[in-house]
Amino acid sequence: MRERINIRIKSAVDKFTMEVFYLLYEKDHFEASYERLRDEFVAISRALFIDKADEHWTALRPIIKELTKKIWLDAEATERNDPAAQSLEEVFLAYPGFFAISIYRVSHEMYKMKIPILPRMMSEFAHSYTGTDIHPGATIGESFFIDHATGIVIGETVIIGSEVKIYQGVTLGAFHITKSMAAVKRHPTIEDNVTIYANATILGGDTVIGKNSVVGASVWLTKSVPPNSFVSYNSDIKIKTK
Repeated sequence: MRERINIRIKSAVDKFTMEVFYLLYEKDHFEASYERLRDEFVAISRALFIDKADEHWTALRPIIKELTKKIWLDAEATERNDPAAQSLEEVFLAYPGFFAISIYRVSHEMYKMKIPILPRMMSEFAHSYTGTDIHPGATIGESFFIDHATGIVIGETVIIGSEVKIYQGVTLGAFHITKSMAAVKRHPTIEDNVTIYANATILGGDTVIGKNSVVGASVWLTKSVPPNSFVSYNSDIKIKTK
């Protein structure tokens, strides 16, 4: 680590991340709010030794405006799939999984632009705030639903299709972890319309969960399953005797 790095920049990034979340829902004052955040972005970039901050911020404007449409699909998926959700307003204001997805959408775009460090710091703020750890390098399709959020881990090279639903405690991780695998796909692929229930663990870069499949709670998977599969963890049930 460079000796000149000011560790206090973490607080500035946390505040900036929340402001970006609010920006996603600015309709009448988007341009003014976006320009107001420019100075914060430039100051953070300077502290993190990120070059071309003004160019990055200009390039992000149309991307963030377009992301708003995609994030609305995530909110609608949450309301549609959770019987406890009474309204979209409740999703926006009270659902930690939705917050984590929103921050992921923005940090992923920064990651694709090869902006260093900042996307990961933003995702880690969302992680600490919600208990949901989504690496900004993951690729996630439309209408993504996370229920309860706590304990979810989605690795850097995960690929998730559209209309996917996952529950608390799910891990989409790597089977083998070595530094030499940094440029290798080491996390699973989840195809469209898959549901993964609580505490399931799916590992490996070659592991593919076929579309329309259901992975039950507490399942451990390190190999692919075909489309339309139902995978369950079978418990032994024994009746107690005196």
